[in-house]
Amino acid sequence: MKDKPFAITLDVGSSLANRTGAWRTERPAYVDRIPPCNQACPAGENIQQWLFHAESGDYEAAWRQLMRDNPLPAVMGRVCYHPCETACNRVQVDDAVGINSVERFLGDEAIRRGWTVAPPAASTGRRVLVVGSGPAGLSAAYHLRLLGHEVTIREAQERAGGMMRYGIPRYRLPREVLDAEIDRIRGLGVTFELNTRVDDVLAAQRDGGFDAVFLAVGAGIGRRTYIPAGDSARILDAVALLGSMEGEDPPLLGRRVAVYGGGNTAMDAARTARRLGATDAVVVYRRTRDRMPAHDEEVEEALEEGVRMQWLSTIKHADGDRITIERMRLDDTGFPQPTGEFEELRADAVVLALGQDCDLSLLADVPDLSVDHGTVQVADGLMTGHQGIFAGGDMVPAERTVTVAVGHGKKAARHIDAYLRGTVFESGPKHAAADFDRLNTWYYSDAPASVQPRLALARRVSTFDEVVRGLDESTALFEARRCMSCGNCFVAAWHRAKKALRDQESRGE
Repeated sequence: MKDKPFAITLDVGSSLANRTGAWRTERPAYVDRIPPCNQACPAGENIQQWLFHAESGDYEAAWRQLMRDNPLPAVMGRVCYHPCETACNRVQVDDAVGINSVERFLGDEAIRRGWTVAPPAASTGRRVLVVGSGPAGLSAAYHLRLLGHEVTIREAQERAGGMMRYGIPRYRLPREVLDAEIDRIRGLGVTFELNTRVDDVLAAQRDGGFDAVFLAVGAGIGRRTYIPAGDSARILDAVALLGSMEGEDPPLLGRRVAVYGGGNTAMDAARTARRLGATDAVVVYRRTRDRMPAHDEEVEEALEEGVRMQWLSTIKHADGDRITIERMRLDDTGFPQPTGEFEELRADAVVLALGQDCDLSLLADVPDLSVDHGTVQVADGLMTGHQGIFAGGDMVPAERTVTVAVGHGKKAARHIDAYLRGTVFESGPKHAAADFDRLNTWYYSDAPASVQPRLALARRVSTFDEVVRGLDESTALFEARRCMSCGNCFVAAWHRAKKALRDQESRGE
């Protein structure tokens, strides 16, 4: 037999090959187990299903399957931290399937080809107000509109997108990609009211005649901390810095910039400072790298671009073009403790990236609504304590990522729809996970994951051009075919199958 250039599983339809076989006298029982990628996706995507369409080359069908759960695939293909890939069973064979890169390919293909989603055939006559046009708000508006409701999004900023626009740099998320996916949602008939701040949610609901409200205000307020500073010290917060990049004139930070914090926003601020001309950008963080909340890929890309890391350090004083830092040590619980050892660093500006909060002032007069540690408390269906007012995304206790927010928007839409119809939304049955030890993998050859190309390092620190590039069609197709279709298997319920056969034989059938 002629050798194939890659694994058997990379042929068309090959992801369906994971079955135990066929027998003349024993009949396997079909069991639908949830694939680990689906289970790990905060947006609730049916990843296995859209990969199946993609591996056959039917990209539009794959995209439409994606859009059943996520209206922002081109965005998510760039900014999601892909927990689905961490859960992927294929990692036990070679490398995880590049799910995120295929999702991006499908999202970009849809923009390139102008694919759209049809609006609902009829309206329910019910009206929903969505406060905030970030990922949670856009997702909720999209799903509610498809369910037939009239949806209005009110956004305080000049342009839609929330923290995706005002918090994620262009080198990670090009604005033309974000705008294209927002325009698709607008094309469904969702009304956008920009430059429209909601100061009193109850008044907005009453005056606008809305039957329900979904709150999706992003965490756009940077947390501050007290740093003794001289009059000439320049201290600003990372949220303001990143948001100002949407204006006409970029901020002037100087040649040496210190970023105080250890999250993804700190990495974005430091990498942005490099692109604005800083020859020395240093991240000051009071713990070690293994305790840093920033994702590894963010830290690695920052290091590649010349950002320095000052571990186990805290800023004690800032004055002029210098900061004083104190060395820290971790105690037995991992908490940083001061050592009394100090050193000076040169810094023309200090950027604070110590976390973010939501502006909850619009909820001041809402009865029965509970706020704890800066987040709105919600029930399982994301309704607050006040009837008809729901919340999601950064406003509620959860991980603050675009993917989680998109999932919140979809979940809220389903529960809001049920609320408006006077029913209760019931999710489907939960299936057992398709674990690796249940798969037959002997016929899978090694097929290492495809690597997305990156912008040349020399250009990365001098331009805001997108750093990570997408896969071409042939590579995306190869990557989709690496899926092992976990959960789509004939599991041998032998004791039941054999008993059924014996019963048939005893009846002479």
